[in-house]
Amino acid sequence: MSNVKEVRHFINGAYVSGGQGEFENINPATGRFESKVHEADRNLVDQAVAAARSALNGEWGRLTVEARSKMLCAVADGINARFDEFLEAEIADTGKPVNLASHIDIPRGAANFTVFAELLKAFPTEAFQQDTPTGYGALNYSVRKPRGVLGVICPWNLPLLLMTWKVGPALACGNTVVVKPSEETPTTAAMLGEVMNDVGVPHGVYNVVQGLGPDSAGQYLTEHPDVDGITFTGETVTGEAIMKQAARGIRPVSMELGGKNAGVVFADADLDKAVAGSMRSVFANCGQVCLNTERLYVERPIFEEFVERLSKGAGETVFGDPMSTETASGPLISEQHREKVLGYYEKAKADGAEVHTGGGVPGVGGDYDGGWWIQPTVWTGLEETDAAVKEEIFGPCVHVQPFDEQDEAVAMANDTDYGLATSIWTENLTKAHQVADQIDVGITWVNCWFLRDLRTPFGGSKASGIGREGGQHAFEFYTEHRNICIQL
Repeated sequence: MSNVKEVRHFINGAYVSGGQGEFENINPATGRFESKVHEADRNLVDQAVAAARSALNGEWGRLTVEARSKMLCAVADGINARFDEFLEAEIADTGKPVNLASHIDIPRGAANFTVFAELLKAFPTEAFQQDTPTGYGALNYSVRKPRGVLGVICPWNLPLLLMTWKVGPALACGNTVVVKPSEETPTTAAMLGEVMNDVGVPHGVYNVVQGLGPDSAGQYLTEHPDVDGITFTGETVTGEAIMKQAARGIRPVSMELGGKNAGVVFADADLDKAVAGSMRSVFANCGQVCLNTERLYVERPIFEEFVERLSKGAGETVFGDPMSTETASGPLISEQHREKVLGYYEKAKADGAEVHTGGGVPGVGGDYDGGWWIQPTVWTGLEETDAAVKEEIFGPCVHVQPFDEQDEAVAMANDTDYGLATSIWTENLTKAHQVADQIDVGITWVNCWFLRDLRTPFGGSKASGIGREGGQHAFEFYTEHRNICIQL
Protein backbone atom coordinates (compact mmCIF):
# COMPACT_ATOMS: atom_id res chain seq x y z
CA MET A 1 0.00 0.00 0.00
CA SER A 2 2.99 2.35 -0.04
CA ASN A 3 1.87 3.85 -3.36
CA VAL A 4 -1.84 3.81 -2.59
CA LYS A 5 -3.94 6.51 -4.23
CA GLU A 6 -7.14 5.48 -2.46
CA VAL A 7 -7.60 5.24 1.31
CA ARG A 8 -10.57 3.25 2.55
CA HIS A 9 -12.17 2.20 5.80
CA PHE A 10 -11.13 -1.01 7.55
CA ILE A 11 -14.11 -2.76 9.10
CA ASN A 12 -14.35 -6.32 10.43
CA GLY A 13 -11.08 -7.34 8.80
CA ALA A 14 -11.86 -5.98 5.31
CA TYR A 15 -11.31 -2.76 3.39
CA VAL A 16 -14.57 -0.98 2.68
CA SER A 17 -15.36 1.81 0.21
CA GLY A 18 -18.19 4.31 0.19
CA GLY A 19 -19.92 6.46 2.72
CA GLN A 20 -20.95 10.06 2.30
CA GLY A 21 -18.45 11.02 -0.37
CA GLU A 22 -14.73 11.39 -0.78
CA PHE A 23 -12.09 14.02 -0.03
CA GLU A 24 -8.53 14.64 -1.16
CA ASN A 25 -5.45 13.91 0.88
CA ILE A 26 -2.81 16.53 -0.02
CA ASN A 27 0.93 16.09 0.41
CA PRO A 28 1.90 19.11 2.55
CA ALA A 29 5.47 19.19 1.19
CA THR A 30 4.29 19.76 -2.38
CA GLY A 31 0.69 20.91 -2.07
CA ARG A 32 -0.25 18.18 -4.57
CA PHE A 33 -2.81 15.39 -4.54
CA GLU A 34 -1.64 12.30 -2.70
CA SER A 35 -4.72 10.10 -2.42
CA LYS A 36 -8.50 9.92 -2.47
CA VAL A 37 -10.07 9.20 0.94
CA HIS A 38 -13.52 7.70 1.49
CA GLU A 39 -15.64 9.50 4.11
CA ALA A 40 -17.73 7.30 6.41
CA ASP A 41 -21.43 7.87 6.97
CA ARG A 42 -23.43 6.80 10.02
CA ASN A 43 -24.14 3.40 8.54
CA LEU A 44 -20.45 2.58 8.16
CA VAL A 45 -19.70 3.77 11.68
CA ASP A 46 -22.56 1.57 12.90
CA GLN A 47 -20.99 -1.38 11.07
CA ALA A 48 -17.58 -0.71 12.61
CA VAL A 49 -18.99 -0.44 16.14
CA ALA A 50 -21.07 -3.58 15.65
CA ALA A 51 -17.98 -5.47 14.42
CA ALA A 52 -16.03 -4.30 17.47
CA ARG A 53 -18.84 -5.40 19.80
CA SER A 54 -19.05 -8.82 18.15
CA ALA A 55 -15.28 -9.32 18.45
CA LEU A 56 -15.34 -8.23 22.10
CA ASN A 57 -17.94 -10.89 22.86
CA GLY A 58 -16.26 -13.49 20.67
CA GLU A 59 -12.82 -15.00 20.25
CA TRP A 60 -10.90 -11.89 21.33
CA GLY A 61 -12.76 -11.70 24.61
CA ARG A 62 -11.81 -15.29 25.43
CA LEU A 63 -8.06 -14.93 24.83
CA THR A 64 -5.72 -15.06 27.80
CA VAL A 65 -3.45 -12.13 28.65
CA GLU A 66 -0.49 -14.18 27.47
CA ALA A 67 -2.12 -14.90 24.10
CA ARG A 68 -3.08 -11.26 23.54
CA SER A 69 0.40 -10.15 24.49
CA LYS A 70 2.00 -12.54 22.02
CA MET A 71 -0.32 -11.36 19.25
CA LEU A 72 0.39 -7.66 19.90
CA CYS A 73 4.13 -8.28 19.87
CA ALA A 74 3.58 -9.86 16.46
CA VAL A 75 1.80 -6.66 15.36
CA ALA A 76 4.90 -4.68 16.36
CA ASP A 77 7.06 -7.09 14.38
CA GLY A 78 4.71 -6.69 11.42
CA ILE A 79 5.10 -2.93 11.42
CA ASN A 80 8.86 -3.22 11.61
CA ALA A 81 8.89 -5.77 8.78
CA ARG A 82 7.21 -3.13 6.60
CA PHE A 83 9.14 -0.24 8.10
CA ASP A 84 9.93 1.46 4.79
CA GLU A 85 6.31 1.30 3.60
CA PHE A 86 4.99 2.86 6.80
CA LEU A 87 7.77 5.45 6.67
CA GLU A 88 6.98 6.44 3.10
CA ALA A 89 3.27 6.72 3.85
CA GLU A 90 3.81 8.78 7.00
CA ILE A 91 6.12 11.21 5.21
CA ALA A 92 3.69 11.58 2.31
CA ASP A 93 0.86 12.43 4.72
CA THR A 94 2.81 14.78 7.02
CA GLY A 95 5.77 16.09 5.00
CA LYS A 96 8.06 15.58 8.00
CA PRO A 97 11.75 14.88 7.37
CA VAL A 98 12.91 11.30 7.11
CA ASN A 99 15.37 11.77 9.98
CA LEU A 100 12.46 12.51 12.31
CA ALA A 101 9.95 9.97 11.04
CA SER A 102 12.46 7.12 10.85
CA HIS A 103 13.79 7.66 14.38
CA ILE A 104 10.56 8.60 16.18
CA ASP A 105 7.28 7.96 14.38
CA ILE A 106 7.64 4.44 13.04
CA PRO A 107 9.82 2.86 15.78
CA ARG A 108 7.60 4.26 18.53
CA GLY A 109 4.49 3.35 16.56
CA ALA A 110 5.60 -0.28 16.69
CA ALA A 111 7.02 -0.18 20.22
CA ASN A 112 3.71 0.96 21.70
CA PHE A 113 2.32 -2.53 21.11
CA THR A 114 5.28 -4.33 22.67
CA VAL A 115 5.59 -2.07 25.70
CA PHE A 116 1.96 -2.29 26.77
CA ALA A 117 1.68 -5.98 25.99
CA GLU A 118 4.62 -6.71 28.28
CA LEU A 119 3.53 -4.26 31.00
CA LEU A 120 0.07 -5.76 31.31
CA LYS A 121 1.51 -9.22 32.02
CA ALA A 122 3.25 -7.77 35.08
CA PHE A 123 0.41 -5.50 36.21
CA PRO A 124 -0.65 -6.42 39.76
CA THR A 125 -4.10 -6.72 41.27
CA GLU A 126 -4.85 -6.21 44.95
CA ALA A 127 -6.32 -8.31 47.75
CA PHE A 128 -7.33 -7.53 51.35
CA GLN A 129 -8.27 -9.69 54.31
CA GLN A 130 -11.14 -8.24 56.30
CA ASP A 131 -12.50 -8.84 59.80
CA THR A 132 -16.30 -9.04 60.05
CA PRO A 133 -18.77 -8.64 62.95
CA THR A 134 -19.80 -12.30 62.61
CA GLY A 135 -16.34 -13.43 63.55
CA TYR A 136 -15.68 -14.88 60.15
CA GLY A 137 -13.19 -13.17 57.93
CA ALA A 138 -13.67 -11.97 54.39
CA LEU A 139 -11.40 -11.83 51.39
CA ASN A 140 -11.63 -8.90 49.00
CA TYR A 141 -9.81 -9.04 45.73
CA SER A 142 -9.90 -6.95 42.58
CA VAL A 143 -10.04 -7.90 38.94
CA ARG A 144 -9.68 -5.76 35.86
CA LYS A 145 -12.03 -6.17 32.92
CA PRO A 146 -11.87 -4.52 29.49
CA ARG A 147 -13.89 -1.32 29.30
CA GLY A 148 -15.45 -2.48 26.03
CA VAL A 149 -15.66 -0.88 22.60
CA LEU A 150 -13.51 2.26 22.51
CA GLY A 151 -13.60 5.18 20.11
CA VAL A 152 -10.06 6.35 19.32
CA ILE A 153 -9.80 9.85 17.81
CA CYS A 154 -6.28 10.60 16.57
CA PRO A 155 -4.33 13.76 15.65
CA TRP A 156 -2.32 14.49 12.51
CA ASN A 157 1.02 15.56 13.94
CA LEU A 158 2.30 12.08 14.95
CA PRO A 159 -0.29 9.89 13.23
CA LEU A 160 0.97 6.34 13.72
CA LEU A 161 2.74 6.97 17.01
CA LEU A 162 -0.17 8.64 18.80
CA MET A 163 -2.71 6.22 17.36
CA THR A 164 -0.87 3.13 18.60
CA TRP A 165 -0.16 4.94 21.88
CA LYS A 166 -3.91 4.44 22.46
CA VAL A 167 -4.62 1.27 20.48
CA GLY A 168 -1.69 -0.61 22.07
CA PRO A 169 -2.90 -0.44 25.69
CA ALA A 170 -6.56 -0.67 24.64
CA LEU A 171 -6.01 -4.00 22.90
CA ALA A 172 -3.59 -5.27 25.54
CA CYS A 173 -6.40 -4.87 28.08
CA GLY A 174 -8.80 -6.83 25.89
CA ASN A 175 -10.86 -3.99 24.45
CA THR A 176 -11.79 -3.56 20.81
CA VAL A 177 -11.42 -0.26 18.96
CA VAL A 178 -12.86 1.91 16.24
CA VAL A 179 -10.19 4.39 15.13
CA LYS A 180 -10.94 7.71 13.45
CA PRO A 181 -7.62 9.07 12.15
CA SER A 182 -7.26 12.71 11.22
CA GLU A 183 -8.53 13.53 7.76
CA GLU A 184 -5.10 15.10 7.14
CA THR A 185 -3.22 11.84 7.79
CA PRO A 186 -5.42 8.83 7.01
CA THR A 187 -2.99 6.34 5.51
CA THR A 188 -1.00 4.52 8.21
CA ALA A 189 -4.09 3.78 10.33
CA ALA A 190 -5.58 2.05 7.29
CA MET A 191 -2.32 0.22 6.53
CA LEU A 192 -2.24 -1.18 10.06
CA GLY A 193 -5.33 -3.22 9.23
CA GLU A 194 -3.24 -5.36 6.88
CA VAL A 195 -0.76 -6.07 9.66
CA MET A 196 -3.59 -7.02 12.03
CA ASN A 197 -4.90 -9.51 9.48
CA ASP A 198 -1.44 -10.88 8.71
CA VAL A 199 -0.71 -11.78 12.34
CA GLY A 200 -4.16 -13.24 13.00
CA VAL A 201 -5.84 -10.57 15.12
CA PRO A 202 -9.53 -11.57 15.04
CA HIS A 203 -11.68 -9.56 12.65
CA GLY A 204 -13.48 -6.67 14.32
CA VAL A 205 -10.89 -6.07 17.02
CA TYR A 206 -9.32 -3.19 15.07
CA ASN A 207 -11.51 -1.02 12.85
CA VAL A 208 -10.87 2.29 11.05
CA VAL A 209 -13.44 4.79 9.80
CA GLN A 210 -12.17 7.66 7.68
CA GLY A 211 -13.65 11.12 7.73
CA LEU A 212 -13.82 14.53 9.32
CA GLY A 213 -15.18 15.64 12.70
CA PRO A 214 -18.55 17.44 12.81
CA ASP A 215 -21.31 15.81 10.75
CA SER A 216 -18.87 13.08 9.76
CA ALA A 217 -17.11 10.02 11.15
CA GLY A 218 -15.77 11.78 14.24
CA GLN A 219 -19.16 12.96 15.46
CA TYR A 220 -20.91 9.72 14.49
CA LEU A 221 -18.37 7.75 16.51
CA THR A 222 -18.36 9.89 19.65
CA GLU A 223 -22.17 10.06 19.69
CA HIS A 224 -22.59 6.33 19.19
CA PRO A 225 -24.49 4.79 22.12
CA ASP A 226 -22.65 1.46 21.85
CA VAL A 227 -19.19 3.03 22.32
CA ASP A 228 -18.11 2.51 25.93
CA GLY A 229 -15.36 5.13 26.15
CA ILE A 230 -13.56 7.72 24.05
CA THR A 231 -9.88 8.60 23.96
CA PHE A 232 -8.82 11.72 22.09
CA THR A 233 -5.69 13.73 21.37
CA GLY A 234 -6.14 17.14 19.78
CA GLU A 235 -7.12 20.73 20.40
CA THR A 236 -9.00 21.78 23.51
CA VAL A 237 -12.09 23.14 21.72
CA THR A 238 -12.64 19.79 20.00
CA GLY A 239 -12.11 18.04 23.33
CA GLU A 240 -14.88 20.11 24.89
CA ALA A 241 -17.26 19.10 22.07
CA ILE A 242 -16.39 15.42 22.51
CA MET A 243 -16.97 15.64 26.27
CA LYS A 244 -20.49 16.94 25.65
CA GLN A 245 -21.22 14.04 23.32
CA ALA A 246 -19.71 11.53 25.74
CA ALA A 247 -21.93 12.84 28.54
CA ARG A 248 -24.86 11.04 26.90
CA GLY A 249 -24.68 7.64 28.52
CA ILE A 250 -22.10 8.80 31.10
CA ARG A 251 -19.18 7.44 29.12
CA PRO A 252 -15.59 8.02 30.30
CA VAL A 253 -13.09 10.06 28.32
CA SER A 254 -9.31 10.31 28.24
CA MET A 255 -7.98 13.45 26.62
CA GLU A 256 -4.59 14.94 25.86
CA LEU A 257 -5.34 18.45 24.65
CA GLY A 258 -3.59 21.71 23.78
CA GLY A 259 -0.71 23.53 25.39
CA LYS A 260 1.09 26.83 25.56
CA ASN A 261 4.22 25.40 27.06
CA ALA A 262 6.86 27.47 28.80
CA GLY A 263 10.57 26.86 29.13
CA VAL A 264 12.62 28.48 31.91
CA VAL A 265 16.35 29.07 31.39
CA PHE A 266 18.40 30.18 34.39
CA ALA A 267 21.71 32.01 34.17
CA ASP A 268 23.51 29.04 35.73
CA ALA A 269 22.38 26.70 32.93
CA ASP A 270 24.82 25.07 30.55
CA LEU A 271 24.12 27.52 27.72
CA ASP A 272 25.13 25.13 24.94
CA LYS A 273 22.70 22.50 26.22
CA ALA A 274 19.96 25.04 26.85
CA VAL A 275 20.15 26.53 23.35
CA ALA A 276 20.36 23.12 21.64
CA GLY A 277 17.52 21.74 23.76
CA SER A 278 15.36 24.78 23.16
CA MET A 279 15.98 24.53 19.42
CA ARG A 280 14.41 21.06 19.58
CA SER A 281 11.61 21.97 21.95
CA VAL A 282 10.53 24.97 19.88
CA PHE A 283 11.08 23.89 16.28
CA ALA A 284 10.82 20.06 16.21
CA ASN A 285 8.24 18.83 13.69
CA CYS A 286 7.82 22.43 12.51
CA GLY A 287 6.40 23.33 15.93
CA GLN A 288 3.55 20.83 15.54
CA VAL A 289 3.93 18.84 18.75
CA CYS A 290 1.69 19.38 21.76
CA LEU A 291 4.83 19.40 23.91
CA ASN A 292 6.61 22.12 21.91
CA THR A 293 7.75 25.26 23.73
CA GLU A 294 6.06 28.49 22.57
CA ARG A 295 7.18 30.67 25.52
CA LEU A 296 10.73 30.96 26.86
CA TYR A 297 11.67 32.83 30.03
CA VAL A 298 15.40 33.50 30.22
CA GLU A 299 17.25 35.00 33.17
CA ARG A 300 18.46 38.48 32.26
CA PRO A 301 22.28 38.00 32.48
CA ILE A 302 22.18 35.51 29.58
CA PHE A 303 19.08 36.81 27.79
CA GLU A 304 20.72 38.62 24.88
CA GLU A 305 23.21 35.85 24.12
CA PHE A 306 20.52 33.21 24.34
CA VAL A 307 18.23 35.05 21.91
CA GLU A 308 21.10 35.62 19.50
CA ARG A 309 22.16 31.98 19.49
CA LEU A 310 18.61 30.62 19.26
CA SER A 311 17.80 32.98 16.39
CA LYS A 312 20.98 32.06 14.54
CA GLY A 313 20.19 28.37 14.79
CA ALA A 314 16.62 28.88 13.61
CA GLY A 315 17.78 31.00 10.70
CA GLU A 316 20.05 28.20 9.47
CA THR A 317 17.21 25.67 9.14
CA VAL A 318 17.46 23.57 5.97
CA PHE A 319 14.23 23.00 4.00
CA GLY A 320 13.74 20.65 1.07
CA ASP A 321 13.01 17.08 0.08
CA PRO A 322 11.60 15.29 3.16
CA MET A 323 13.37 12.10 2.05
CA SER A 324 16.76 13.83 2.23
CA THR A 325 18.76 13.41 5.42
CA GLU A 326 19.93 17.02 4.96
CA THR A 327 16.41 18.41 5.49
CA ALA A 328 15.90 19.71 9.01
CA SER A 329 12.29 20.94 8.89
CA GLY A 330 9.18 19.86 7.08
CA PRO A 331 6.13 21.98 6.25
CA LEU A 332 3.01 22.71 8.23
CA ILE A 333 0.25 20.16 7.76
CA SER A 334 -2.08 22.19 5.52
CA GLU A 335 -2.61 25.48 3.77
CA GLN A 336 -5.34 26.36 6.28
CA HIS A 337 -3.00 25.75 9.20
CA ARG A 338 -0.26 27.83 7.60
CA GLU A 339 -2.71 30.70 7.18
CA LYS A 340 -3.51 30.44 10.88
CA VAL A 341 0.16 30.49 11.90
CA LEU A 342 1.00 33.33 9.52
CA GLY A 343 -1.91 35.22 11.05
CA TYR A 344 -0.19 35.00 14.42
CA TYR A 345 3.06 36.14 12.81
CA GLU A 346 1.23 39.27 11.63
CA LYS A 347 -0.46 39.78 15.01
CA ALA A 348 2.90 39.59 16.77
CA LYS A 349 4.41 42.26 14.50
CA ALA A 350 1.33 44.47 14.91
CA ASP A 351 1.63 44.15 18.69
CA GLY A 352 5.22 45.41 18.55
CA ALA A 353 7.29 42.24 18.51
CA GLU A 354 10.91 42.42 17.48
CA VAL A 355 11.40 39.65 14.90
CA HIS A 356 14.89 38.23 15.32
CA THR A 357 14.52 35.65 12.57
CA GLY A 358 11.78 34.28 10.35
CA GLY A 359 8.30 35.70 10.21
CA GLY A 360 7.36 34.53 6.72
CA VAL A 361 7.50 31.82 4.07
CA PRO A 362 10.82 30.42 2.81
CA GLY A 363 11.64 29.80 -0.82
CA VAL A 364 12.22 26.06 -0.94
CA GLY A 365 12.43 25.62 -4.70
CA GLY A 366 11.51 22.97 -7.23
CA ASP A 367 8.54 20.72 -6.54
CA TYR A 368 8.29 22.06 -3.00
CA ASP A 369 7.35 25.67 -3.69
CA GLY A 370 3.70 24.60 -3.63
CA GLY A 371 3.95 23.11 -0.14
CA TRP A 372 2.99 24.63 3.20
CA TRP A 373 6.47 25.67 4.33
CA ILE A 374 7.02 28.37 6.93
CA GLN A 375 10.02 30.02 8.58
CA PRO A 376 11.03 29.27 12.18
CA THR A 377 10.47 32.52 14.05
CA VAL A 378 11.83 34.11 17.24
CA TRP A 379 10.23 37.16 18.87
CA THR A 380 10.97 39.40 21.81
CA GLY A 381 9.26 42.53 23.08
CA LEU A 382 5.66 41.36 23.43
CA GLU A 383 3.45 41.79 26.47
CA GLU A 384 2.37 38.69 28.35
CA THR A 385 -1.24 39.49 27.39
CA ASP A 386 -0.59 39.57 23.61
CA ALA A 387 -2.17 36.88 21.45
CA ALA A 388 1.11 35.30 20.36
CA VAL A 389 2.03 34.80 24.02
CA LYS A 390 -1.36 33.67 25.34
CA GLU A 391 -2.86 31.49 22.59
CA GLU A 392 -1.67 28.14 21.26
CA ILE A 393 -0.21 28.63 17.76
CA PHE A 394 1.12 25.14 16.97
CA GLY A 395 3.84 26.41 14.69
CA PRO A 396 7.65 26.89 14.74
CA CYS A 397 7.69 30.10 16.76
CA VAL A 398 8.57 31.30 20.22
CA HIS A 399 8.48 34.48 22.28
CA VAL A 400 11.49 34.98 24.58
CA GLN A 401 11.04 37.10 27.71
CA PRO A 402 13.68 38.08 30.28
CA PHE A 403 13.18 37.62 34.03
CA ASP A 404 15.09 38.67 37.14
CA GLU A 405 13.73 36.51 39.98
CA GLN A 406 12.81 32.84 40.20
CA ASP A 407 9.31 33.58 41.49
CA GLU A 408 8.75 35.93 38.56
CA ALA A 409 9.60 33.20 36.06
CA VAL A 410 7.32 30.70 37.78
CA ALA A 411 4.43 33.18 37.85
CA MET A 412 4.75 33.91 34.12
CA ALA A 413 5.07 30.24 33.26
CA ASN A 414 1.86 29.49 35.19
CA ASP A 415 -0.08 32.42 33.73
CA THR A 416 -1.93 30.30 31.16
CA ASP A 417 -5.11 28.26 30.84
CA TYR A 418 -3.00 25.28 29.81
CA GLY A 419 -0.83 22.92 31.82
CA LEU A 420 0.84 20.32 29.65
CA ALA A 421 4.65 20.51 29.79
CA THR A 422 7.67 22.60 30.71
CA SER A 423 11.45 22.45 30.42
CA ILE A 424 13.75 23.86 33.08
CA TRP A 425 17.40 24.58 32.37
CA THR A 426 19.69 24.95 35.38
CA GLU A 427 22.76 23.29 36.88
CA ASN A 428 21.43 23.96 40.40
CA LEU A 429 19.69 20.79 41.59
CA THR A 430 17.83 22.49 44.43
CA LYS A 431 16.48 25.14 42.09
CA ALA A 432 15.43 22.48 39.59
CA HIS A 433 13.40 20.62 42.22
CA GLN A 434 11.81 23.82 43.52
CA VAL A 435 10.70 25.11 40.13
CA ALA A 436 9.56 21.69 38.92
CA ASP A 437 7.27 21.48 41.94
CA GLN A 438 5.88 24.98 41.40
CA ILE A 439 4.97 24.92 37.69
CA ASP A 440 1.44 23.58 37.10
CA VAL A 441 1.96 21.04 34.34
CA GLY A 442 1.68 17.31 33.86
CA ILE A 443 5.21 16.82 32.51
CA THR A 444 8.40 18.59 33.56
CA TRP A 445 11.79 18.07 31.97
CA VAL A 446 15.02 19.31 33.56
CA ASN A 447 17.95 19.94 31.20
CA CYS A 448 16.21 17.94 28.46
CA TRP A 449 13.06 17.79 26.36
CA PHE A 450 10.91 14.96 24.97
CA LEU A 451 12.89 12.37 26.89
CA ARG A 452 10.15 9.79 27.44
CA ASP A 453 10.00 6.60 29.44
CA LEU A 454 6.83 4.89 28.23
CA ARG A 455 6.13 3.57 31.73
CA THR A 456 5.64 7.05 33.19
CA PRO A 457 2.37 9.05 33.36
CA PHE A 458 1.70 11.34 30.41
CA GLY A 459 -0.96 14.03 30.31
CA GLY A 460 -1.82 17.59 31.20
CA SER A 461 -3.66 19.66 33.78
CA LYS A 462 -6.13 22.53 33.42
CA ALA A 463 -7.23 22.91 29.77
CA SER A 464 -4.53 20.47 28.61
CA GLY A 465 -6.46 17.33 29.32
CA ILE A 466 -8.04 14.70 31.53
CA GLY A 467 -6.43 11.45 32.61
CA ARG A 468 -3.01 9.96 32.15
CA GLU A 469 -1.54 7.72 29.48
CA GLY A 470 1.61 5.64 29.71
CA GLY A 471 2.55 2.50 31.60
CA GLN A 472 0.14 1.21 34.22
CA HIS A 473 -1.53 4.63 34.30
CA ALA A 474 -3.09 3.94 30.90
CA PHE A 475 -4.71 0.80 32.30
CA GLU A 476 -6.84 2.93 34.63
CA PHE A 477 -8.78 4.14 31.59
CA TYR A 478 -8.68 1.02 29.45
CA THR A 479 -10.01 -1.28 32.18
CA GLU A 480 -12.78 -1.29 34.75
CA HIS A 481 -11.68 -2.17 38.26
CA ARG A 482 -14.07 -4.57 39.98
CA ASN A 483 -14.05 -5.79 43.56
CA ILE A 484 -15.10 -9.28 44.67
CA CYS A 485 -15.83 -9.92 48.37
CA ILE A 486 -16.03 -13.46 49.72
CA GLN A 487 -17.00 -14.14 53.32
CA LEU A 488 -14.87 -16.94 54.72
